Amino acid sequence: MKNRYDEKEAQAFVGAYPNCPRELALRVYTSRLLGAEEDLVLHGGGNTSVKCSITNLVGEDQEILFIKGSGWDLGVIAPQGFPGLDLAYLRKLRQVGELSDAEHAFLPQRFIDHTHADAIVTLTNREEAEKHLHAALGDNIGILPFIMPGLPLALAMAELHERNPGIDCIILKNHGIFTFGEDAKTAYDRMIDHVSRAEAYLAKRTGGATASPVVDPGLVQPFVVLPILRGGLSFVEESGRRRTMQLAVRRNQEILAALARPDAKELFAGGVLTPDHVIRTKNYPLWLEAAGLDEDETQAAVHSGLARYQEEYDRYFAAQTAAKKVARTKLDSMPRIVLVPGLGVVAAGFTEKDARIAADIAEHTIAAKLAGAPLGPYRELGQDSIFDMEYWGLEQAKLGKAKPKPLEGRTALVTGGGGAIAMGIGRKLLEAGARVFMTDINQERLENVCHNLADTFGSRMVFPLLMDVTSEEAVQLGLEQLVMECGGLDILVPNAGIAHVAKLADLSEAAFRQVMEVNCLGVFQVIKGAIPIFKRQGTGGSIVINSSKNVFAPGASFGAYSASKAGAHQLGKIAALELAEFGVRVNMINADAIFDDSGVSSGLWDVVGPERMRSRNLDPEGLKDYYRQRNLLKTTVHADHVGNAVVFFASEQTPTTGATLPVDGGIMAAFPR
Repeated sequence: MKNRYDEKEAQAFVGAYPNCPRELALRVYTSRLLGAEEDLVLHGGGNTSVKCSITNLVGEDQEILFIKGSGWDLGVIAPQGFPGLDLAYLRKLRQVGELSDAEHAFLPQRFIDHTHADAIVTLTNREEAEKHLHAALGDNIGILPFIMPGLPLALAMAELHERNPGIDCIILKNHGIFTFGEDAKTAYDRMIDHVSRAEAYLAKRTGGATASPVVDPGLVQPFVVLPILRGGLSFVEESGRRRTMQLAVRRNQEILAALARPDAKELFAGGVLTPDHVIRTKNYPLWLEAAGLDEDETQAAVHSGLARYQEEYDRYFAAQTAAKKVARTKLDSMPRIVLVPGLGVVAAGFTEKDARIAADIAEHTIAAKLAGAPLGPYRELGQDSIFDMEYWGLEQAKLGKAKPKPLEGRTALVTGGGGAIAMGIGRKLLEAGARVFMTDINQERLENVCHNLADTFGSRMVFPLLMDVTSEEAVQLGLEQLVMECGGLDILVPNAGIAHVAKLADLSEAAFRQVMEVNCLGVFQVIKGAIPIFKRQGTGGSIVINSSKNVFAPGASFGAYSASKAGAHQLGKIAALELAEFGVRVNMINADAIFDDSGVSSGLWDVVGPERMRSRNLDPEGLKDYYRQRNLLKTTVHADHVGNAVVFFASEQTPTTGATLPVDGGIMAAFPR
């Protein structure tokens, strides 16, 4: 592992934070160095601290322990991420029964670094861990069995150091490594040095060899397996709310080769590398064999595997609460990691971020267990300790307790993603917690909308897909890409549409066909393509068609558009009839006169607007005012209003299907009837 300490960079950090102690600025610098290495810490793991003197408000010198706050990520931490504690008072607490993070207070060195380095925990999780640790790192180290973080660990570390004051690190089995020093560079250097030695020790014993895959990836059908798995992972809470998961798939050559080993299940289906991972991944993954199975067999394998997993988790929870005589609110019993030979690692989480974190941890876990395989049997931590960490309040706090958003965990697909209405629909779906895939045939317009939304909601929540909705093949490829990215689909919004202005006498067959293909055939293609996903998931779903006021109140010179939208509207009603047995709701929104959104124009009004302005002798603003004045409420209809209507239907606040909701300010001629 490369030592990245740079004296000029270190001094730049000191200069960047002139209002905090120099030692704290350097603490921030080396913490970020540690956080930048995924092989040291992942997603908020690890801990660092520094002891220094400050002058308090009454002019007294006071010793302070600045320690990384829970929830901060070392890779991006700032001075405010290190709350300050009265060190003298903390040291007095050595006599009390409970104190978290005390190990940083009782060790005498000023800088303490703690990571869950892959190479270190790989060595500690072995039958002869101490032999391997000394062979790799030498004798100038201290080794402790796993002890729950808090006062017992702090006391054990302090006593170990007092007996062996010359040691420069302490290894905690099944957990990680502590290094320390009187300055930031020394503590950091020792961390990199010890981890590098452990990596070299492992490299000599593995030889870098990996197995060739023996499970043909072609024998596993991701487009079938993933929606079935995603549906199986969903569950209904006591409140009646259905929770769905985002999935993250990792299937590079190294992972496929590892899972194809004859001993893969024995190697990789055991417990976590460090108990800090358990809140993200559960202790055990689910091992799922799906190669060569047809759809019915896959359904059976997934559901039986999940049922066994939940039974085992429930037994673990009951046994631990009984043995410890404690009352705890049980977490859901669903796995977060599923290992599928021929497919890869499938991670699950209520949000895209949760799934991605779990996938990152699983990928590192597989690599670490593979590297440690030549050293002998894997020795996982006992379930009593795993339970203590999984249900420890400080660990649970990392997950947050915020009330989930209405569409958290849901995936939405919006066609016609390069236009103004799509912008409003996408924005409101994202605000409600959904992950949104936007499609369009125009890459420039699509990327413009997606970049606009990503600026607010993050690039991982908005995913652009180039798709021609009139092509069955293009729709299928797009849906397969969506499934590989997140596992399935919950909300489909057929929104793509084009317009053409011409009286019937002047309307060419080619123009009529083009409008019908996009506005009607396109709706048919995406609904048809989504049906197998909805069926495989078995969790219902929502289709919301962006229809038009013109369905009930068509306009002259607008025959192709009005007819195509009426056809799509009728398709929606048929879909409502046919998909109800699968719990899929299909509803329509009739919108009118939405010109633009955040600088993104409506493709329809780009075509229709000039003719309408000429016929009424109006400028653009005059045209907007004309349409505002013609509705009953005398109001402007915005893209966000359509988005609100989509969220209403998608969040299933009422048991409604086959309905039409006007979003037009009130056009009497277009009242549904």
